[in-house]
Parts: sequence; structure tokens; C-alpha cells
Amino acid sequence: MLKQENYQTMRIERRDNGIVVLTLDRPERLNAVNGTMHAELARFSRDYGNDRDARVLILTGAGRAFCAGGDFSPGDPIGANPEGPNLWVEARQIVDHILECEKPMIAAVNGYAMGLGANVALLCDVVIAGPNSVFADTHVNMGIGAGDGGQLIWPFLIGVNRAKYYLMTGDRVTGREAVDIGLANFYVENGDQLMPKAMEVAERLARGAPKAITASKMAVNAYLRSVSSLVMPMCLKYEEVTMASADHREAVAAFQEKRQPKFKGR
Repeated sequence: MLKQENYQTMRIERRDNGIVVLTLDRPERLNAVNGTMHAELARFSRDYGNDRDARVLILTGAGRAFCAGGDFSPGDPIGANPEGPNLWVEARQIVDHILECEKPMIAAVNGYAMGLGANVALLCDVVIAGPNSVFADTHVNMGIGAGDGGQLIWPFLIGVNRAKYYLMTGDRVTGREAVDIGLANFYVENGDQLMPKAMEVAERLARGAPKAITASKMAVNAYLRSVSSLVMPMCLKYEEVTMASADHREAVAAFQEKRQPKFKGR
């Protein structure tokens, strides 16, 4: 069950008709993923799935970002939780647990959705974008191979070659472009209408037959899960190898020093 006391980096609000709004809540860091949030992303979808009072979940971000990706600042690094699984097991759980969730999930993308943040949003069943929405898998900009489900979900949504281009470049996609190319379902012209649109979709799903909705989405997700079993071990292994590279260390240093990295292929 989703209980606020079990979450430090997410805010849980219960609305009428079994709708739950889960807000990534590190606005001072653009909701970037630290170690605590990474662990919570690995289990929120299971807690939601096991919550008998919850019928639809809206995932969004506090402040001006949905989620800016991994937090590379010192303090609480990803994978630092001594009580949880290792980094790579946890990364796999984030993806697979979302795909295994039988209840509908809506991403209301209110700003930057970068790296892991983009992929968590795109793994949801419905994606709603607004004028401030920006999607990008930016792993390559940090000298890391694309991971966290990007190599799984982007090709399904926009096609293989187009996905490879975005994964290899880290180029950004605006909210309107996201709908045009198939990354998102809906676009709202006014940012103030993002949550009302998400609530409109959530209320429609909440009025539906839960078992029929589950039956309709899970067969599709079974297809994604079958591909995940092939893709995720490989992409996470490549991500692990590149994370130990000199290029990644250079990217982190450049990020902290607010300059462009100089990659040398090492």
C-alpha cells in the first residue's frame, strides 16, 4: 500500500474515485534521482498495485521539472542504500515493476523529463505533455550508454532508427514534438491545464471496469516485458561498463564545473 511514511522523496495525495497523485518531490534539485528516490522508484509501482483503495495513479513532479535524471551531486548517490539491492538490480526493478503493475498509470510531464526521468514517464500507460515539457535520454551526455529502459521503450514508441538517433545524441524533444512523433499521448497548450487533463483521463479510467482495463493493458505489457528480458540485462551491463570509463568521470567533472565535457573515448 502507498503510505506517505514510507516515502521521503515522493508526495502522495489521494483524490476521489481511487485516484492517487504521486509527486516526485525534490524541486530544489529539479527532482533529480538520488539514492533514496532511486530505491523508492523501484517499489512505488508495487505499492500502488497492492493498494486496494487506489484505481488510477498520476505521476508528476514538483516545481518546474518532472525529473531531471540522475543526481550527480555529492551526498546520497544512486546505489548507496546499504539495505537495498545493488544498483543494477534496483535499476532493473524500476522498469520491470512498472511493466508488471496491473493498474493504469498516467505521467503528467510538467517540465524536464531527462534520462531516467524520461524513461519512467514513457513507461507509464498514458503520457501527457505541456508547453514546458522536455523529453531526452541524456545518458550519452554523461559518457554513459543509454539505460534505465530507454533502449526498451523509445523504439516501441517512435521506431528503431529514430530512437537510436535520440539515444545516441541525447537530443531533446519538446512536448508538442513528443505527441507528433508518438512519445506522448496528449499535449496541452497551457501548462495550467496539464493536471486538469491528467485528472480528466484518470477519472475516465477510474469509472471503467478495473478487471477489463487490467486485461487490456497487461497483454501489451507482456510484450514489453518479453523484450525487457532480452534488452535490459544488456543495456545495464553496457551502462555499468561505461560508468567506469574516463569519459564518464570527465562528464561528471564537467557537470560540476559547469563546462562542456571533452570526451576521449577512454
